[in-house]
Amino acid sequence: MNKKTVKDVELQGKKVLVRVDFNVPLKDGVITNDNRITAALPTIQYILEQGGRAILFSHLGRVKEEGDKAGKSLAPVAKALSEKLGKEVVFPGVTRGADLEAAINNLKDGDILLVENTRFEDIDGKKESKNDADLGKYWASLGDGIFVNDAFGTAHRAHASNVGISSNVENAVAGFLLENEINFIKNSVDNPTRPFVAILGGSKVSDKIGVIENLLEKADKVIVGGGMTYTFMKAQGIEIGNSLCEDDKLDLAKALLDKAGDKLILPVDSKEADAFAGYNTVQDTNGEAVSAGFLGLDIGPKSIEKFENEINGAKTVVWNGPMGVFENPDFQAGTIAVMDAIANQANVTSIIGGGDSAAAAINLGRADKFSWISTGGGASMELLEGKELPGLTSLTDKTA
Repeated sequence: MNKKTVKDVELQGKKVLVRVDFNVPLKDGVITNDNRITAALPTIQYILEQGGRAILFSHLGRVKEEGDKAGKSLAPVAKALSEKLGKEVVFPGVTRGADLEAAINNLKDGDILLVENTRFEDIDGKKESKNDADLGKYWASLGDGIFVNDAFGTAHRAHASNVGISSNVENAVAGFLLENEINFIKNSVDNPTRPFVAILGGSKVSDKIGVIENLLEKADKVIVGGGMTYTFMKAQGIEIGNSLCEDDKLDLAKALLDKAGDKLILPVDSKEADAFAGYNTVQDTNGEAVSAGFLGLDIGPKSIEKFENEINGAKTVVWNGPMGVFENPDFQAGTIAVMDAIANQANVTSIIGGGDSAAAAINLGRADKFSWISTGGGASMELLEGKELPGLTSLTDKTA
């Protein structure tokens, strides 16, 4: 990664602006999963240890109008962060104005402040998410010319709190989390240790067209599972019952199959049910075809064996998307089997591309089995697709 990092700048006595991703789930004002806060700690602690004055920015949820602000304050996050750091996190509760400026000016070396939800600025003209020039310039003015972007989850978006600030400071650098995300995902795809196996799941072919095309060029094998399987099957004339299918993408699926040859690996059976919910019958299909009146909700036992064989011997594995409706115990066998097959490979670099795959690994107790679990679903998808990320490209280049 040819971008400056937080270690390339002098932080002592500086007001350091930091974009983090504290978009955590809240229920009745209580954080139900604080993984994103934990992931940001190394960068925050480094800034404080170096004598910097950390000023944090984050969004939380979507805010389009005044009524959307209810339950979207970052106050619970400030409290949780304070507990993790063992020190006060100043929280003025505003996104701009005299109170915020006074609180920032009162910071001492090693102090930390959290700005209120940046999306509150979207109520009047989407100033945050539309990268309003004046807002980015204002937020940049609150610091001493140093901006640290450690929010990989929003790096694929050009917002005032990342690209806007970057454009108005002398040094815009990557935090440790962002640096690790780029190094693991991009390097694994562009410079993999082979054999390189990519595993893609999820519901729609349309969501992953670019990813499939890019990985077909770079991986040795591309395994496909999940709901999008049935669009590929129908494109081959295989009966899919009531399974999920994008009929307007059948020609595309057929073109991908023709292009891929034997590099694209599809399931050979499914676990099917007679309804998505409230079903009476769950059974394995005899072959690829799904029974009339049924829908495929996971890969079947023969597909599990096939996928395990394809994964065996892999030295680099990138996985994005579950093999079935893993939230339901009746349809999580495929996802568990794929996770375990990856984990059982010797000396493998294994990356989960965020989103549902990350949730599956965490919820099913296998998070510690992988080399890297991405914190950004959309951003990791765009990296896998080979796209440039605005939040990364706007950072300051390293000089030779």
